Amino acid sequence: MKLARVLAGTAAVVLLAAACGTSDDSGGSSDSAAGFTPPKLEALKKLGTPEGALNVLAWAGYAEDGSNDPKVDWVTPYEKATGCQVNVKVFGTSDEAVSLMKTGQYDVVSASGDASLRLIAAGDVEPVTTDLVPNYADLFPFLKDQKWNSVDGVSYGVPHGWGANLLMYRTDVVTPAPTSWSAVFEDNAATKGKVTAYDSPIYIADAALYLMKTKPDLGIKNPYALDDKQFEAAVDLLKKQKANVGEYWSDYLKEVSAFKSGDSVIGTTWQVIANVAKAEGAKVDAVLPTEGATGWSDTWMVGTKSKHKTCAYKWLDHIVSPKANAQVAEYFGESPANPKACEFTADKTHCDTYHAGDAEYAKQIWYWSTPITQCLDGRTDVKCKDYSAWTQAWTEIKG
Repeated sequence: MKLARVLAGTAAVVLLAAACGTSDDSGGSSDSAAGFTPPKLEALKKLGTPEGALNVLAWAGYAEDGSNDPKVDWVTPYEKATGCQVNVKVFGTSDEAVSLMKTGQYDVVSASGDASLRLIAAGDVEPVTTDLVPNYADLFPFLKDQKWNSVDGVSYGVPHGWGANLLMYRTDVVTPAPTSWSAVFEDNAATKGKVTAYDSPIYIADAALYLMKTKPDLGIKNPYALDDKQFEAAVDLLKKQKANVGEYWSDYLKEVSAFKSGDSVIGTTWQVIANVAKAEGAKVDAVLPTEGATGWSDTWMVGTKSKHKTCAYKWLDHIVSPKANAQVAEYFGESPANPKACEFTADKTHCDTYHAGDAEYAKQIWYWSTPITQCLDGRTDVKCKDYSAWTQAWTEIKG
């Protein structure tokens, strides 16, 4: 609940920023499954003496030191245990994070899937020796060695937290309870003018996911890998949807307010927003539709130019330790990466609410990725639309 106030100014972009996403970002094609060949960089082989400092680049709410709320502090225990004094720089978009990491001033960064591969391709982050991160062994297996945190079997970071974009609806207006994204993409007299959608070009992936499940003849295999025909179909669906949209939400608290007032009765959301809305009296519920959903999985990564790599590794270990991971997950509103964190959440139902450890649930999520011209689904006979095309189309969709 406290997070809603903390992130009021930044929540619109948290976890899915308007990244560049051009073909140049990919690092060039190769036989790599990622579509590019990462620079040859060595991972740290052993820890040394802590260097006494750590420069952290993080999403708001990921590195709290008690300054926002004295009761919310997992930075100070780290400092006391390691002697590494933490300096935190909060960023508002993945694009900003990528730009700041190029300066070489930051030791670690919390990267979302629309930034992590760009950081790897540019050589701004390096492989991580997970054996030097003791708590890594406890993390949920389905978060490790994934396409947004590893390349060709080489790990580039430590999974931190994850979540899905859900379908929220007013239970007193939308009946029966929806089970499909058709509730927002197909005409419905009861919800006309009161549908809400996320205000970002990445929302095109939500339309693509729906078409992937309902129009198999389009051949969509990955909602972030769309050729001309597939992209046109997704854009057309969103232009059709616009007639039913009351507003595109880009403010965390405004979506809560809209559902409370009834100005919005159905649309995409995050679990934490649904929780806040319920707590404030809105008659809402949220579901993961049968088609699955888009979502996020964040990774802590080590800067190639870091001068404090022992402190960096100790941070990676600390942030996924049971107590700290519990604090972050509960404060931010996501599932923890460490199952042992569930023992330390203040709300003992938190892990159930956020489906921690539910691999089958996680499999239904298409984690945010930056669209590039090299199709992320592995196709080499066509070019896919990159993020600049998505951005242009989003402007046209909204009019």
